[in-house]
Amino acid sequence: LLPKMPVFTCETDRSECWQGFADGAPCVLGIDEAGRGPVLGAMVYGCAVSPVSAAEDLKELGVADSKALTEEKREQIFEKMNNDEKTKKTVAYALRSLSPQLISAAMLQRSKCSLNQLSHDAAIALIRDALDCKINVVQIFVDTVGPKATYQAKLEAIFPGISITVTEKADALFPVVSAASIAAKVTRDHELRDWKFAETTSKVDGVKFGSGYPSDPTTKAFLAKTVDGVFGYPGLIRFSWKTVDTILDKKGVEMKWEADEDDAAPSGKNALARWTSAKGEGPPKEQRHSYFTQRKLQNVTNF
Repeated sequence: LLPKMPVFTCETDRSECWQGFADGAPCVLGIDEAGRGPVLGAMVYGCAVSPVSAAEDLKELGVADSKALTEEKREQIFEKMNNDEKTKKTVAYALRSLSPQLISAAMLQRSKCSLNQLSHDAAIALIRDALDCKINVVQIFVDTVGPKATYQAKLEAIFPGISITVTEKADALFPVVSAASIAAKVTRDHELRDWKFAETTSKVDGVKFGSGYPSDPTTKAFLAKTVDGVFGYPGLIRFSWKTVDTILDKKGVEMKWEADEDDAAPSGKNALARWTSAKGEGPPKEQRHSYFTQRKLQNVTNF
């Protein structure tokens, strides 16, 4: 059986109390991501909301930059965000998981979309979803992607009337961004832990892929072992990464397209000489493409 077609769109996943969270009370909203740098797996964007009046409760939850917490601590906090009744009144979250296939397709298509643009679009979609779900957002804090002043001006133009702060290390400065960071990180970790390869090849059976960062020795070993000269890599890998491009240049099967075999069009003096030949014949007769001549294909005017 052929594997399922890759998913090139993503949906918004929401926590149980996201819709109408806090019953109209003023809320702060924070956005952060997990998995921007790795060569494999999804990039997950997280958005958290919390009542302005619950600032102390949010701090007591122990949220901090997800990368500064142990995996066990992140799991504990995320479990409370989903199942503890007091915590569910303190913070709610929504997520958008951009699959490696989506990232590859967007960045390699003819009209290319940068990773920064994908990130901005995910953040904007999450903010819009919060407003559409009747959450009274009065302040927004975003961990920057690209120049912070440009990004902030972009968000302020889309969401006028809301106080917006875009800055570096927002996950370490604002607890609500830290909560978003934890939700995104734990979700990405779960997705990688539960990943099922659609490709039925022995190359991926039982092979550990590590953290996904190009510098990780386990990830390096995975990339070296699973590369296929014709098809490249399984769907877990982001083909748009330079790391992958370099490996495929070295280990991929060389491909030759028929168009590459055609002689380059004459230019400069050679082109002029063809038009001013000694025989005075004017422009040369048009040459047919080799694809047609090799197959002895002819134009048909009568059927």
